[in-house]
Amino acid sequence: MLIPRRSAERGYADHGWLKSFHSFSFADYFDPAHMGWGNLRVINEDRIAPGTGFGTHPHRDMEILSVVLEGELAHRDSLGNGSAIPPGSLQRMTAGTGVRHSEFNHAPDATTHFLQIWLLPDQRGLPPGYDQRDFDPARQRGRLQRVAAPAGEAGPDELALHADARLWLGRFDGAQESATLALDPARKGYVFVARGRLSVGGHRLAAGDALALQDEAGLSFGEGEGAEVLVFDLAP
Repeated sequence: MLIPRRSAERGYADHGWLKSFHSFSFADYFDPAHMGWGNLRVINEDRIAPGTGFGTHPHRDMEILSVVLEGELAHRDSLGNGSAIPPGSLQRMTAGTGVRHSEFNHAPDATTHFLQIWLLPDQRGLPPGYDQRDFDPARQRGRLQRVAAPAGEAGPDELALHADARLWLGRFDGAQESATLALDPARKGYVFVARGRLSVGGHRLAAGDALALQDEAGLSFGEGEGAEVLVFDLAP
């Protein structure tokens, strides 16, 4: 079963310095039909105005991923980490027993466009942690590159998640670029199009669109037009 979720159906908040689309219920946006999917709890598509950002704030018991699409995101946290996250990098923060952090766009004239993703961890009360990896976009050209997997399964070039989830990134442009992905029909999945257009499992999707998957043994990707896509394998 493939359930489309169109971009225009998402929640939206305009805070002036921050414009944010919410795929699932978040902050003042509440929809009981969209509280998450499997152990995927949040996908926020955020645009941060130049010279602004999220002040220091706390999190607990959540795996938080940041995927920068345009601009740069400056990260600082109570663990002592301070880094710049450019496009092509993926950040993982394990909130665990508690962490405080800030995310800022220091550019004077450029908007930072990024995805904020929350996954429910496989256990509560974990020690807080942080990791950041760079991924070559060329390795996602016309294919799906796995970039994150559960700790103990993740390869040396992948982010290790404290969650029963896997994440692939792919880029598709033109009729010659296509891919298939085998899935476990006993699990759930979620596809989110970050940019461009492409066909997924017979559905034509545009930027901000998504597909929720259940009881599916595989999925096809193709007919991309400048498409960047995220694919999640999730706990049932």
